Amino acid sequence: MASSQPRVTILLSTYNGARYLQEQLDSLLDQTHKNWVLYWRDDGSTDGTVEVLRAFAEQVGQQLFVESPSSGPHLGAAASFLTLLREQKDNGPVAFADQDDVWLPEKLARAMAWLRQTDAEPALYCARQYLVDEHLRGARLSALHGEAPAFPACLTQNIANGNTLVLNGQAAALVASANMPDGSVHDWWSYIVVSAAGGRILFDPQPQVLYRLHKENLIGRAHPLPWRALAALRRGPAIYMTMMGRHTDHLMAQPGRLSPQARQDLRLIQSGLRGGLLNRLNALRCRRFRRRTWLENLLFSYWFITNAPALPSATAALPGKQAALPS
Repeated sequence: MASSQPRVTILLSTYNGARYLQEQLDSLLDQTHKNWVLYWRDDGSTDGTVEVLRAFAEQVGQQLFVESPSSGPHLGAAASFLTLLREQKDNGPVAFADQDDVWLPEKLARAMAWLRQTDAEPALYCARQYLVDEHLRGARLSALHGEAPAFPACLTQNIANGNTLVLNGQAAALVASANMPDGSVHDWWSYIVVSAAGGRILFDPQPQVLYRLHKENLIGRAHPLPWRALAALRRGPAIYMTMMGRHTDHLMAQPGRLSPQARQDLRLIQSGLRGGLLNRLNALRCRRFRRRTWLENLLFSYWFITNAPALPSATAALPGKQAALPS
């Protein structure tokens, strides 16, 4: 059966993940889609992560569980995942895997079924998750996005959680060759790049991953939306708006990757980020330049209107998606 299925390349970056890693690896063996190969890169772990990975490779075979030649030096999660992506030679679909989650058995099969709808264009699949505690208990659903927003909504908010994300071959090639700005994260940047190119964003309302929330998470919190909105207000707009400026600047520096509509929208948004009040109000009229809920959009619009222009030289610390408005 596996030979008749498209081959999926799974990319796993690890860092001090020994405590939860085995459950994620076991969930790969439980996939109903059996035709996959996993490439892993350790990002400088000091616990037993590498030993767990190499023991698993002995179990399933080195041809299915391949260590990256770049494994070892610490790059950070985003750079580590993109290094893995750029090392790949296959032209087929690519899935990102986090070290501390658990995939449900149909995860890859559903992603392949959705991506078969769009064989002729770049496409990105993502899905809802079950949010669970460190013991995989207390499952509740992550946010539901009806019709998945695309460009330029992707500049305001990431809906493509990396632990659910699967790229078709065209999308994987686009992301691998794109220059990502400092401070971004691999899943959000993938969503932006595919959207800006006019690709399809496919959001599966059926949860496919147990997303483990624990104190060691690099990204992700279990707090409700009002609490996160209050936390965002306390942080202020500087980091969020700086990241938006970096994303728009990097896209505009690579115009050959953009659809004509994306180029037009970006010029308007950049004018708002760099210009005065009238420029910002005009940018907010851009179709789909919105966040998911009215509360989030109210805060976003306020920040966009009142924040000082985001300049390319901004150097605020950017600790990933935790710095953004609540996703």
